[in-house]
Amino acid sequence: MAWLLIGIVCYLIGSIPSGYLVARTQGIDIRQHGSRNIGATNVLRVMGKKWGYLVFLCDSSKGFLAVKLGMLVATHFLLSPVLGGVVAAITCILGHNYTMWLGFKGGKGIATSGGVILALFPITVVCCLAIVWIVVFYVGKYVSLASIAAAVALPFAVFLIVAKTGQEFWTLFGFSALVCALAVWRHQANIVRLMNGTESRFGKK
Repeated sequence: MAWLLIGIVCYLIGSIPSGYLVARTQGIDIRQHGSRNIGATNVLRVMGKKWGYLVFLCDSSKGFLAVKLGMLVATHFLLSPVLGGVVAAITCILGHNYTMWLGFKGGKGIATSGGVILALFPITVVCCLAIVWIVVFYVGKYVSLASIAAAVALPFAVFLIVAKTGQEFWTLFGFSALVCALAVWRHQANIVRLMNGTESRFGKK
């Protein structure tokens, strides 16, 4: 019962389409512009940095708050808070990626995953991913490539940094591998464009 409660509530939290709602306040249907994605990157390109950063903050906050709520509910029912956080994280990311409010079409989950990672993992893991993202972005100026690289780095960072003892490690490691796979899956079109040399660099329309 507790797991179902966490899953439903955190899916609903994740399904709040921040990018769509923020753009709507300015009379824009973000699904009809740019890459047609409701994520922070597309909002930034179409509407400017102020709105893009606002959407990033909203989306990452969804992930962070959902994980903390999942941990709290699990603790209340005398269950593993780590597993509660993982269940919350997965359902929140799925809610963002497949929001029920927009025909189960959402963002790519990078900002939401960032909030989830900040809530679940040691700050050293977060810093490692941030460094990977910044370096790859600085070299190539591709947001998608930087996001994919950070996602791929996550399981390695967890394996190297999180203590490899007990069930909690394997729960977190398995979750990190799932997040990596989901992020790569959601970036399939970007990967094709990167391979074809047609992916848009940051700063270009």
